[in-house]
Amino acid sequence: MHKTCGGRRPKKKIYHRVHELDKAMDLQKKPNLILKLKSIIQSQKNQSLLLRDLEKEVGFIQKWNFIAVIEKYPSIFHVSSGHKIPPAVSLTKKAEKIASEESVANELMEPILVNNLKKLLMLSVDCRLPLESIDLIQPEFGLPSDFKKSLIPKFPEFFSVKEVRGIPHLELETWDSSLAITAREERLIQDRISGSSGQQKRARISKDGNFHGPFAFHLKFPIGFRPNMSYLQELEKWQKMDFPSPYLNAKRFEVSDPKARKRVVGVLHEVLSLTMEKRLTSAQLEAFHSELRLPARLLLCLIKHHGLFYITNKGAKSSVFLKEGYEGSRLVDKCPLLMFRDKFVALSGRRDVEHSSCVV
Repeated sequence: MHKTCGGRRPKKKIYHRVHELDKAMDLQKKPNLILKLKSIIQSQKNQSLLLRDLEKEVGFIQKWNFIAVIEKYPSIFHVSSGHKIPPAVSLTKKAEKIASEESVANELMEPILVNNLKKLLMLSVDCRLPLESIDLIQPEFGLPSDFKKSLIPKFPEFFSVKEVRGIPHLELETWDSSLAITAREERLIQDRISGSSGQQKRARISKDGNFHGPFAFHLKFPIGFRPNMSYLQELEKWQKMDFPSPYLNAKRFEVSDPKARKRVVGVLHEVLSLTMEKRLTSAQLEAFHSELRLPARLLLCLIKHHGLFYITNKGAKSSVFLKEGYEGSRLVDKCPLLMFRDKFVALSGRRDVEHSSCVV
């Protein structure tokens, strides 16, 4: 009996889970329901919803999840009924008081939303995007549900809606050079100012993949990932390699150029940075495929750069996280709207609420 010598079997590649980011998806489920029910109640004429009408709003299956939330959080939702009066749910006085602060948060959000929308358009090849694509990311960007009526017409000097091959597009009216700086570059500037990077004297790349340089990205490898020396050497070359700004038009670059491929990583990084919770679903990213000149094999690109991005299948759809936006399962920077939502959800008494989900 002789063993065949066909060579070693190739080692199976493992995609390392990041349990803290999976947990972040789980933690949003109850806040999601609470905020959704709040919005439904506030949309009613008398700020009260008949329980029998709940199914019309959320469907038969989801109705039971919302009823469980109503029963579990009497500090937020009040159920009233009487003789010949069907039961209805409304916000408690305390919840109403905090809910009234949402208008202040929305005012604070407006300049942020305008700048982020301008930056998103500046990332596209023709400084315009289909309105239906922007609709898809409306909650994740914090845009109001009626942004096409309430926000866009308010700033004609920045935005216009034009038909392109029969499809309405949002177009940028004036280029803003002051906004053509990426979140990666802003972080680099902050690190230089604060001197907090601790990497300025480092001659070589470390085992965590990070390198102090003008074209480097901040990486967070998953626990359990042990890169070998050749991997780190290649990564060092990549981190040092200069690349065009994501705000330069993609039409100017050859797709096969390594610098252009690194630029695409920068585009993905920047788009996720513009969202409130530093994440989008895979389908939402794919919706901007042609306008942002994303790679044909987007999923493989995201997996390859797992120090930057994390794909989770938790939730109804797979989501892509920007890792540097999180410490564990906690979102690092929160916009005014997320801070308001945290305050409202805190009425439930939940201590594990790290950040609110994108609910309108």
